[in-house]
Amino acid sequence: MPTNDDKNNQVIKTEGRVIEALPNAFFKVVLGDGREIMGFLSGKMRMNRITILPGDKVSLEMSPYDAGKGRIVYRLK
Repeated sequence: MPTNDDKNNQVIKTEGRVIEALPNAFFKVVLGDGREIMGFLSGKMRMNRITILPGDKVSLEMSPYDAGKGRIVYRLK
């Protein structure tokens, strides 16, 4: 049975720039290599009401199984 540490090691961390805000806290994000993915806010960012606008640089966590979606976990300066 995998432990919680094993699950966290499979996460791919990357950075990107928000290019479009979509309904329900979804965002279109372009990564450093030029790919466009769908980003959604993490629960902590929703709880703390962190505002994300187009043009903001963000830190994402992506699953190795779905390269088209990512969880936005931090808004960079």
